[in-house]
Amino acid sequence: MKEIFAIVRMNKTGATKKALVEAGVAGFTAVKVSGRGKLVDDPAVVAGRKAAMMALADADEAGAEALIDGFLDGHRLFPRRLFIILAHDEDVPKIIEAIMQANRTEHKVGDGKIFVMPMLDAIRVRTGESGKDAV
Repeated sequence: MKEIFAIVRMNKTGATKKALVEAGVAGFTAVKVSGRGKLVDDPAVVAGRKAAMMALADADEAGAEALIDGFLDGHRLFPRRLFIILAHDEDVPKIIEAIMQANRTEHKVGDGKIFVMPMLDAIRVRTGESGKDAV
């Protein structure tokens, strides 16, 4: 058994849920989280990301540039969605592929991360079933 943690963009929550259901995932948990990836020090990369974010921002939104600067210099966290999925070992590759397909964008960064970890045991509270039967 495996535990899969997928951190994705907030605007990809619906697509991720749909992809998981289509991949045959029986259940999962989704939680709002905040975080950030690696801070980039290269001024050319930062300028390129700022230009891309400004293009996506609402032109009438007051303070959009200051907000974007805060994200780029490390003072602000990005809102994300964390999906937690328990899966049988044989289902992990198709679940990972479904998450990747639902979340891959044309952006160079920020599409998310997927972590897969071994799970020692699972217990269904209602019935007391454990192991694979609980998943």
